[in-house]
Amino acid sequence: METSLAQRIAAHPSYRELKARRSSFGWWLTGAMMVVYYGFILLVAFDKPLLASRLGEGVTTLGMPIGLGVILFTVIITAIYVRRANSEFDRLSDEVQQAMSAPAQGKKGGAQ
Repeated sequence: METSLAQRIAAHPSYRELKARRSSFGWWLTGAMMVVYYGFILLVAFDKPLLASRLGEGVTTLGMPIGLGVILFTVIITAIYVRRANSEFDRLSDEVQQAMSAPAQGKKGGAQ
């Protein structure tokens, strides 16, 4: 990639907005995932009797649905990220791509 193109992309307002929003959103999702995952790990480490308590008369313990909840939470936040990436982030990316290709098309058209 040309250095001037990289500089133009980095200076474009839509790129800066994309970078800031995607980074901020990613950090929020990372924090949420860490709270859920490490919360579960801390429960395993410090309150095994709670997780070992049976649900009803069967063999299922409280730890099983909580563990399943951690897995489902991961799938849900992934779906949330994908939905936002496919709408908001792709729109901003397309704006940057169109802005960068417009001057290049003008140069090609003038050279022919």
